[in-house]
Amino acid sequence: MSNAMDILRERGFIKQVTFEDDLYKAFDEGMVTFYTGFDPTADSLHIGHYIPIMAMAHLQRAGHKPIALMGGGTGMIGDPSGKTDLRKVLTVEDIDNNVAHIKSQMERFLDFDPEKKNCAMIVNNADWLRTLNYIDFLRDVGALFSVNRMLTAECYKQRLERGLTFLEFNYMLMQSYDFLELNHRYGCILQTGGDDQWSNMLSGADLIRRKDHKDAFALTFQLLLTHDGRKMGKTEKGALWLDPEKCKPYDFYQYWRNVDDADVEKCLGLLTFLPMDEVRRLGALKDSAILEAKRVLAYEVTKNVHGEEAALAAQRSAEANFGGGGSGESTPTTTVTREELAADSRLCVLLAKGKVCSSNGDARKTMQQGGLTIGEEKITDPNYTVTPEQLEGEGLIVRKGKKTYHRFVLA
Repeated sequence: MSNAMDILRERGFIKQVTFEDDLYKAFDEGMVTFYTGFDPTADSLHIGHYIPIMAMAHLQRAGHKPIALMGGGTGMIGDPSGKTDLRKVLTVEDIDNNVAHIKSQMERFLDFDPEKKNCAMIVNNADWLRTLNYIDFLRDVGALFSVNRMLTAECYKQRLERGLTFLEFNYMLMQSYDFLELNHRYGCILQTGGDDQWSNMLSGADLIRRKDHKDAFALTFQLLLTHDGRKMGKTEKGALWLDPEKCKPYDFYQYWRNVDDADVEKCLGLLTFLPMDEVRRLGALKDSAILEAKRVLAYEVTKNVHGEEAALAAQRSAEANFGGGGSGESTPTTTVTREELAADSRLCVLLAKGKVCSSNGDARKTMQQGGLTIGEEKITDPNYTVTPEQLEGEGLIVRKGKKTYHRFVLA
């Protein structure tokens, strides 16, 4: 079997790594226990977490043991990395609720079978951080950190200009202490995560090496960016969540179906389990043939996140829509009451209600510019009204632009 580093590098995951030769050797010599941290700032993971999760799955398939560390303790502080403002401070109840939801999502990607030596584990750092004695912590861990060095870290630089609280300044120490605890409890020698965590991860590996004189490593993954450097996973409706209640499988599928041609091969390597020979074949397709690769990408990613049944339903719906039928069962749907229609039956109001457009004004502008279609007819009158009869049965399907479909049905 290939070395795990070779697998991750071929698929495009690796960004930075400490003591690369030594880590490569450790992967060759036996099972490596590693961890990735997830701060529970919401009750769902989003696409920004997806690359670290996929990397964890690849490492587990290569024979290594993953720990998904839930930040039930660090989540009470908030990671300042990449933030210009202080994060909202969550209550213990909020955090515990979010952790429970995230745990259920993790089980879609990792094997938690306790019969297997490299079974995945979910651990919550609240187990040791919420009861930590601060004086003992400062004497035992804080003494090993240089404030001067910490202030040069990228995760603090941009916050210094706006104001960095002492609460957030503790985050690096807490995350480093997590690595130390996991090393003591489970023999964990590697922390993995997004490249925006590089400073925090370096400090954790360094803490173990300095305090216990043992090997410890940090490995970061590429962030999910477009070919021209923009962050992927942002839609008109917000973040691309992994929870079907926050982002419907159809919308999720359509996002990947519509990625730029230049990003298809990278996404296939990072976001699917397809063999790399197939990734390269699909990525080499040109012009209209690239649509096959996008269709495979959308199906595979949706299957991983929402299951095969949801992926097939989204695919059938998309094909029905693009084929002109527009009657797929998982097309995003908004229910409208007769009372709502009686109060205001303008189509622009419905478009805003269904979040097809961001506001009534945005809907009117879209219609005036010829971007709204019902069947084969462009609707350009901003005062176009909808009747109850149009919403009966299978409802009224509208198309915004070329690729966004939405159904309105009568309650």
